[in-house]
Amino acid sequence: MARRSFWAWGLETDEPSEEERAQAAGRLAKRFGVALEPPPIPRMEDLDLRAPRVVVPGALAAFCETDTHSRAAHAYGKSFRDVVRAFNREFPNPPDVVARPRNEDEVRATLEWCSDSGYVAIPYGGGSSVVGGVEPPGESRGIVTIDLGELDRVLEVDATSRAARIQAGVLGPALEAQLRPYGVTLRHFPQSFEYSTLGGWIVTRSGGHYATNHTHIDDFVESVRMLTPRGPWESRRLPGSGAGPSPDRLVLGSEGILGIVTEAWMRIQARPRFRASAGVVFPSFEAAAEGARQVAQAKLWPANCRVLDPGEAAAAAGLDGTQALLILGFESADVPQDSFVRAAVEIARGAGGRIDDADIKIGDDRDDSEAGRQGAVGAWRNSFIRAPYQRNLTVGLGLIGDTFETAITWDRWPEFDATVRAAVSRALEEVCGGGTVTCRFTHVYPDGPAPYYTFQGLGRRGAELEQWATIKRAASDAVMAGGGTITHHHAVGRDHRPWYDAQRPRLFAEALRAVKREVDPKGVLNPGVLIDP
Repeated sequence: MARRSFWAWGLETDEPSEEERAQAAGRLAKRFGVALEPPPIPRMEDLDLRAPRVVVPGALAAFCETDTHSRAAHAYGKSFRDVVRAFNREFPNPPDVVARPRNEDEVRATLEWCSDSGYVAIPYGGGSSVVGGVEPPGESRGIVTIDLGELDRVLEVDATSRAARIQAGVLGPALEAQLRPYGVTLRHFPQSFEYSTLGGWIVTRSGGHYATNHTHIDDFVESVRMLTPRGPWESRRLPGSGAGPSPDRLVLGSEGILGIVTEAWMRIQARPRFRASAGVVFPSFEAAAEGARQVAQAKLWPANCRVLDPGEAAAAAGLDGTQALLILGFESADVPQDSFVRAAVEIARGAGGRIDDADIKIGDDRDDSEAGRQGAVGAWRNSFIRAPYQRNLTVGLGLIGDTFETAITWDRWPEFDATVRAAVSRALEEVCGGGTVTCRFTHVYPDGPAPYYTFQGLGRRGAELEQWATIKRAASDAVMAGGGTITHHHAVGRDHRPWYDAQRPRLFAEALRAVKREVDPKGVLNPGVLIDP
């Protein structure tokens, strides 16, 4: 069985060849007008990790690992900074032990060991964090990363209520594969879907497939079970409740600082059979954003309502670089979607969008309908799915490229966008001599969009991390100054802490700190994420 790569997105079998990286270097060299020679791909045998500082108790030895690959592969997530450091074989602070508990009793025993011994405990799902969410803190007596990958089953399906009891360590594809025989789906597809887990989605408040209405995993959670050093935390399974503050809401977004989610009852739905899609072209990003606002406020609730600015539309959907694209998609298990997509298209046309009637794709009642998989919409979909693998080709070449996402109300959006683009462009000019900034909407609400920015520039090889940090800081400062959130769906982790500290109310931080002291009195769970001890 192929192992996860210790540096790249995906498995070791997904790592690019030297020839593929040379081709990527050639494309970048042509684009930037410089000569680029790709460094060799790092090998496992070249790693020199610190020796484990802790001894695994005999009772836990059967599911704990201390080999080089396991420790290196669990040292980082998959942000730009993570991939660069792993590619450069920089692992100054790897976990001492990787525990892979096979059931709740083993999760409980591992947490007790960490708490009693004062070892840092890092909950780990799929390792796809792009905000330093699974990276150990700098100072510790010992670090135990707790990988939930063995808790990977759908335990129960309630077809009547349309809910499923699911273990937290299941990866997205395995979750959907287990639900498919029942004719149901969770229908939560973040870009990290292939290598992210249900538990990870819950504790990071993941944003998924739906661009409107049910945008976050929050909307699908019926109840959650979490183990803490003080014992289990489990909410009552209910369709809704007004009984005080929700215990689930405290678990959602907790990022592993309060406990380890082991399972959850999730709201599921019948698999869609009817689909419809349209790619509406606009003369400008501003016009496309206005079209998206009108569609969102009409409350037609399209599953897909994404806007690509001209740069994004050219790169991902094959447009000419002068036009923006509004992608609309509708789906249902029970109701044909042609009337919904046509209503949305008419709204978009009224805002200045153009689309031929022949390019509106209506899917029939087949589960494998091609609606949304053709033309510019299909090109964007394919680009979206393959995007995480692209960094494997360019890491080590000096390319500085990353993304950041936020949300803002419609009344502030135009000024906000101009401010953020200007700040990032100045930073790119300062550290790279120039670069590109593009934007798309990943989610759209009646009261505002969730813009997702991508920046790229060619930096100095060997100085990429410092240059990246300068651009990241400029982007984050601009987002906060403009009134946005430091994250819409990527989470806080360690990377966003300074700006999250400024965004949240001070008394809320004190309240959260008090909760952590109660459930994790030794402070061993993911210390430094969200709050300080």
